Amino acid sequence: FLSLLFFLRQGLCCTAWTVVLTATRASVWLVLAITMVRFYMEKGTHRGLYKSIQKTLKFFQTFALLEVRIVPTSVLVTGVQVSSRIFMVWLITHSIKPIQNEESVVLFLVAWTVTEITRYSFYTFSLLDHLPYFIKWARYNFFIILYPVGVAGELLTIYAALPYVKKTGMFSIRLPNKYNVSFDYYYFLLITMASYIPLFPQLYFHMLRQRRKVLHGEVIVEKDD
Repeated sequence: FLSLLFFLRQGLCCTAWTVVLTATRASVWLVLAITMVRFYMEKGTHRGLYKSIQKTLKFFQTFALLEVRIVPTSVLVTGVQVSSRIFMVWLITHSIKPIQNEESVVLFLVAWTVTEITRYSFYTFSLLDHLPYFIKWARYNFFIILYPVGVAGELLTIYAALPYVKKTGMFSIRLPNKYNVSFDYYYFLLITMASYIPLFPQLYFHMLRQRRKVLHGEVIVEKDD
């Protein structure tokens, strides 16, 4: 953040902002990855892993809201990804502590971490006009496995949360009340899980099209870019 202020004071172009931002986020996710590996090597279990990184994860995943208009990619794709992750961080794993030690949480944490290290490294080196081929290759190949793994982890985590939500009635509004409205968080989660069916293929095939365009030089026109 001090670096960002420095660039502001010097009146440098917004590209400098973006370089610092993307490089910082790549570094943060790299630190999270190292922290997770060290935790597992020392403890020999995934239990307690989420708790050990939750503060950093919450802050920087929420901070990602700023990137929707900053990073050089589709606003639609970035918006869906960021909002779904903030939902998972705050309204699932933060709010429903009994599911924090589920193995599915590790699935999406690993998928997010590797994806973000690769993605922000790609943005940073691209902005500096010095993009190593391996990072370019990784950006458009790792997602083939990481996206399904991440989605599976998110869905399994939400599924694990359902019994607790149903039992406690958390975030639900029951009738009668002065506003004459009702809301059932349990059914909201079911609808959220169902929304992955149309949304995930769109994001996945968007990345596959980008992969063909970037790695194989195909000319592809997309309406949302």
